[in-house]
Amino acid sequence: MFASVNGTRIFFDVDGKQYVPEGRVMKKKPVCFVLHGGPGSDHSAYVPALDPLTDLMQLVYIDYRGNGRSDYPDEETYTIEQNVNDLEALRRYLGFEKIVFLGQSYGGIVAQAYAIAFPENLQALILITTAPSHELFRRAQEELHRRGTPEQIRMADTYLWPGKFPDNETCLAYYQLFIDLYAYKKVPQDAFEESVAREILSYRALNRGFGGDLRTFDFTPHLHAIGCPVLLIGGRHDWVTPIECTREIATHLPCCRMVILEESSHFVFFDQYDESINTIINFIKEEL
Repeated sequence: MFASVNGTRIFFDVDGKQYVPEGRVMKKKPVCFVLHGGPGSDHSAYVPALDPLTDLMQLVYIDYRGNGRSDYPDEETYTIEQNVNDLEALRRYLGFEKIVFLGQSYGGIVAQAYAIAFPENLQALILITTAPSHELFRRAQEELHRRGTPEQIRMADTYLWPGKFPDNETCLAYYQLFIDLYAYKKVPQDAFEESVAREILSYRALNRGFGGDLRTFDFTPHLHAIGCPVLLIGGRHDWVTPIECTREIATHLPCCRMVILEESSHFVFFDQYDESINTIINFIKEEL
């Protein structure tokens, strides 16, 4: 499904009912926008991983402009601010009131930006392996130099940090080389190939993010104004948004629950799936 907002078409897909029968009434469930990582990725990594959440919420999967199945307008518009404005326009287009955001990695960055810009529209915030400022670059580079191979360090210096990927094939080679850092458990080759085959990569969106506003963003002066319940999930062995990033968010949030998964890296839904999902389910049941 597509919504025409702010001069482009944004792809979204809805999973689960918003109204369900409960005795003599139709109970209204919360609506949750699912925000993927990247940039340069799409929503496919969360399907069917988040299926258990549909018992409690209606999920709306979204691909940002220039990502996945959405349209690809001018690359100069592939920014955090524009993504926030697109999400707000999509919320209005779909006729939702207060919503929940679930964002991982870059999705968590966009979710924080939305929460700062439109706090009145948020019911709750679920932030997974993400960061509050551009300091993540310094921390991630330190982690990579401490734990990475010379080949991984060279590839990150050449393509990732400056946002200089020449094509999607090089992006794919990057993920193949780095998979042992993104996941704490060993990822079988067939599982990796199956996952990336479903994913639509966008090296231009990745370059625009890493070479653009991800270098300068800083939410730390504004996080204190977020008043809705917030769940933070961090991976103890995360290299790209190290655990210090999760802790820093927690220090600035007045209503926050932080959970550190001890046997996870960045891909918590792969490393500790049951723990990740149950943590989110418990949060929803207690807070919404």
